[in-house]
Amino acid sequence: MSSHRRTKIVVSLGPSTDRAKTMSALIEQGIDVARLNMSHGTRDDHRRRAQLVRDSAAQQGRAVALLVDLQGPKIRIGGFADGPVQLRNGKRFVIDTALNDRAGTEDGVGTSYADLVNDVDTGDRLLLDDGNIVLQVDKIEGTVISTRVIVGGELSDSKGINKLGGGLSASALTEKDHEDIQFAAEIGADYLGVSFVRHGGDVETARMLLRSVGSNAHVVSKIERREALDKIEEIIAASDVIMVARGDLGVEIGDAEVPGVQKRLISESRAQNTVVITATQMMQSMVSSPQPTRAEVSDVSNAVLDGTDAVMLSAESAIGRHPVKV
Repeated sequence: MSSHRRTKIVVSLGPSTDRAKTMSALIEQGIDVARLNMSHGTRDDHRRRAQLVRDSAAQQGRAVALLVDLQGPKIRIGGFADGPVQLRNGKRFVIDTALNDRAGTEDGVGTSYADLVNDVDTGDRLLLDDGNIVLQVDKIEGTVISTRVIVGGELSDSKGINKLGGGLSASALTEKDHEDIQFAAEIGADYLGVSFVRHGGDVETARMLLRSVGSNAHVVSKIERREALDKIEEIIAASDVIMVARGDLGVEIGDAEVPGVQKRLISESRAQNTVVITATQMMQSMVSSPQPTRAEVSDVSNAVLDGTDAVMLSAESAIGRHPVKV
């Protein structure tokens, strides 16, 4: 690996990186940070992976940092009684905050996020499954949000809910996140990723919780909400690292807006001497393909030319067929 490479590489760990031989090869190829995604797997899985990173890095005389990435308040639908359903354009579909977790049908589904009824208005558009399903809110009565299907398709259990344009009020840190912060301290994590940051106060709360459990980990603020863009200067000032998390951000603001926002976030982070990571689908085709597309090569190159300090691999390394090659 060239010693002149300045842009760092963050690699998400998962089943594809669990073999000692694979981890050794990743470190030999020059990864700088190993990411533990608390949205997937158990704490025992992550503890084992953290130890594998430490052991493999020590064998090669390398220092590889650990990033514990909190799940955050990912708002999801409940489950369906008889498996996935097909939503058809123009049909009525309800989201009911009082519906049992696995009682969903082709007519409606539940959600554990009780405040959804307070966060939406008639005419709003709700995006399910990372925007693959689009619903328009027609009426809100009690615990029931009645919608019309604008873009249909297959919908299965526990898919995410976003509101086009942002505005969901869920706190950035959940009870699970509090427990995972304790876990991050136990394994000696170097970085803590805070998902769905809204403002500088969320960052300070995370830092306070880290200190309360004896951790000096650096705080990585993931920019995934439209609201965060309105408070970006205070978020950058409060953070050690900014992550341009293009997945949920793209769902909220629209994919067409992401390239310009990415450039702005990188530029403003550098102006405040704050490290910035560009993430999500950098080499997505390599989950299955041994070669990236030309568009992906250009995407990574443009992020580097924009001045990003690091690029991050997600599914490409965690569950992909070619974790080392990517």
